[in-house]
Amino acid sequence: MFSQKKQAKLSMQKVRLNILGLSVSQTQSGAYALVLAEENGERRIPIIIGPVEAQAIAIQLEGLTPPRPLTHDLIKNIAHAFNVALLEVTIYKLEEGIFYSELLCEMDGKEIRIDSRTSDAVALALRFKCPIYTSEEILRKAGIVLEIDDKNSPVRSFVEDEIESSGRSSYSQYTLKELDEMLNEAIQNEDYEKASIVRDELNKRKK
Repeated sequence: MFSQKKQAKLSMQKVRLNILGLSVSQTQSGAYALVLAEENGERRIPIIIGPVEAQAIAIQLEGLTPPRPLTHDLIKNIAHAFNVALLEVTIYKLEEGIFYSELLCEMDGKEIRIDSRTSDAVALALRFKCPIYTSEEILRKAGIVLEIDDKNSPVRSFVEDEIESSGRSSYSQYTLKELDEMLNEAIQNEDYEKASIVRDELNKRKK
């Protein structure tokens, strides 16, 4: 029999979220802000995450394939090997500025809920291509409306921030062939920051 806390969590009104972007945190040095947006609305939820988790999310957003599986890729591979499906991710609680999440998994027709850090949950949701939800209550508490076209807005891409902070916007001088070679080399060397920047330059050229 479920506890009252568990029942409340299961019965909450769910709102689907999409990943809007990553940016360097303006409040915590060395951290990043993951910005989630409600699917049918203007509210955004900024969540402070560490650089490792930001990299795990950015790699997937940029469509990069590491030569060896990273931690979240390994979890996905193990899940597939044992026929475990990740159905959805839910951010179900906000307490003292910390977001709490859980994974809804399915194995042999049985649903299993697993607590997770929100940054890990989002990284896994990207890999399993499953939806991310939160509650209307959390959106009321933490949701803000941002001008996403404003250059000074915190909702800017991870790649743009890296280009600015590193000053390495000179990739425009290279040919497409040279950029492809640099991208492959960066991925092989597991330099995903450089790979993201090179991939961004390639995407701009192909538009």
